Amino acid sequence: MDGIASILVVDDNPKYLKDALPMYGYDVTVAEDGIEALKILAERNFDLILLDVMMPNMDGWDTLKAIRKNSKTEHTPVIMITAVSEDQKVVSGLRIGADDYIVKPFILPNLLARIEAVLRRSEWREEDNKKSEKTLNKNVNIDALTSKEKEVLALVAKGATNKDIADKLCVQDVTVKTHLNSIFKKLGVSNRTQAVLLAMQIDLVN
Repeated sequence: MDGIASILVVDDNPKYLKDALPMYGYDVTVAEDGIEALKILAERNFDLILLDVMMPNMDGWDTLKAIRKNSKTEHTPVIMITAVSEDQKVVSGLRIGADDYIVKPFILPNLLARIEAVLRRSEWREEDNKKSEKTLNKNVNIDALTSKEKEVLALVAKGATNKDIADKLCVQDVTVKTHLNSIFKKLGVSNRTQAVLLAMQIDLVN
């Protein structure tokens, strides 16, 4: 694997995840219902499936059952996306074969953390995870970050894009990129997701 995880987002309203996840280094494909998802899975393998429960034509639970019955996809990690009112069904979903779940509305850093955790448990992630474990540690000197860099990192953790951050701080996009490069170097990470996860570990962001 080249380190870029491929994710199939199965959701009848996928725009948010379709736009957000690629900014964190993921290769995203979208299916708007379970039937379309199963057709895509018949032609291509994915490292992870984000599966919404409430969808037309075929809901998430039936889609999950079909995924687990197929020898090609039976071991593909699946994170279910449920509404609060569906939370009581989560245990059943885990029994069917879901690897994790997250309840809507969710905060992007929480979803990213769950994605990272599930991928780390997958075979493709083992070697990369060894490197990440050396990098993502709680002994990092957070004082090395300037106040502005901490502010940028906090905005990244909230799911802000470079443009959002530039607008918020009244700076140019290139300035945001410079701050991010400095943050990555000081924290010893290589991407936004690792930086956010490390910031969460050391309680820099909620």
